[in-house]
Amino acid sequence: MDKSQRIVIVGAGVFGLSTALSLAQDGYHSITVLDRSMPPVPDGSSNDISRVIRFDYGDKVYAQLGKEAFDLWNTEEYAASFHPTPCVWTAETTSRPGGHGTAIVAKDKLKGGSDFIRKSQAILDELQLKWHPLRDVDALKERFPAVQGRPIGAGFEGFYNEAAGWADAGVAIAGLRDRCIAAGVAFVTGPHGQVSGLEHGETSTSTSTTQKKITALRTADGGRITGDRFILATGAWTASLIPSWNHMVATAQIVGFVRLTPAELEALKDLPIIFNLSTGFFSFPPHPDAGYLKVACHSFGYTLSSSSPSSSSSGGGVSSPPARPIPARANFIPQEGEQRLLAGLREILPDLAARGFEKTCLCWYNETPTGDFVFDYHPDYENLFVATGGTGHAFKFLPVIGKYIAGAFQRKLSPELTAKWKFHTEYREQAREDIFTGDSSRKGGDGSRGGPARRELTAQERDTLLSLTDALATRQARI
Repeated sequence: MDKSQRIVIVGAGVFGLSTALSLAQDGYHSITVLDRSMPPVPDGSSNDISRVIRFDYGDKVYAQLGKEAFDLWNTEEYAASFHPTPCVWTAETTSRPGGHGTAIVAKDKLKGGSDFIRKSQAILDELQLKWHPLRDVDALKERFPAVQGRPIGAGFEGFYNEAAGWADAGVAIAGLRDRCIAAGVAFVTGPHGQVSGLEHGETSTSTSTTQKKITALRTADGGRITGDRFILATGAWTASLIPSWNHMVATAQIVGFVRLTPAELEALKDLPIIFNLSTGFFSFPPHPDAGYLKVACHSFGYTLSSSSPSSSSSGGGVSSPPARPIPARANFIPQEGEQRLLAGLREILPDLAARGFEKTCLCWYNETPTGDFVFDYHPDYENLFVATGGTGHAFKFLPVIGKYIAGAFQRKLSPELTAKWKFHTEYREQAREDIFTGDSSRKGGDGSRGGPARRELTAQERDTLLSLTDALATRQARI
């Protein structure tokens, strides 16, 4: 591939920045990254006080990729952002009608969290990587005395891995940004960096397909950005820019922050990362500088749909986060979501649950039906490459993912990885709700999700979120 070509990357998150750096290190001379803000982008999914770093996976490819990344997180280059911390995985092995029964499920019938635990343990064994069993909740509390409640209780199943941790996402992205700048990558931000659409020119026809060629990107200020090859690393906004044919859907996940006193920060400093795979709830150790304890749900989430030229054939419109530049995420989650977070917090730190959250927010995933990333050329455009589908588990790969995306961009990946990260078109005639089932026991999940099925935000929830977003955008415009 001609390394003098003008490469334009839309999106300054993990995928966009890591790709820019890898291409620059590989000798590409003209690389420009566009986004609404200089990274870390305030409301981007790659920016927050913490992200889980682990290689516990029920999928061998991601386990190996995670271990490769974990080894780099433990180097001096990432010392400012990475915090080694054990990661605990728990699930309920009981069948609970309505959520409160006690009948034990046969081992070969286990789904969801228990299935994920078993698959992860098997992969770790195959790769000869250590993990530690937890026989019951008392064993968990004995190993991690900072846990004050009784997670799961009866029917407890779990294990932990000492080789894990969390990264300050904002610090890590800022470091990646600086490395890109040092490597010669250019940045365009503000209204001229906010992409609103694509322009295409002539088409090329092969024996089986007809493809258009992107000539420029339209921006929010009415401008145009030209280039030779374009890479969309636009996360949850991707389906609002291009036809995606139900291969992705943007979902909002719930996050809460509890303000801690200095004494509480000290008392809870040895709290591990804890996942409850049956409910989706997970929590971090306290962030010593921010002074918060962060909790969230890795669940099926909420959609925010609207009509769009790239709407799928299902007629449901495209789900997308609000697009206006804002200085921070809106302080909002659905009321039921706040109750779910509080219920999870009561299982590990009941005293803090009584205090409640100082702030909450929505974190946007770009989901794919199988949980696999999308690193591939768009079937409609010969010079448009798509790097998306983080599906809530991509950040941990920050140190290594760029070389894989750049490899796919240059068509150098192995056939196995090329197939795994393909842009699929076979979902186009199916309804979105039939593909993204909200049921982790079916094809649409990897068993790591828990909680209620995915749903659309109600009209009232939508109005509240957009009103708060508009107020933040207005404030940003006045600064």
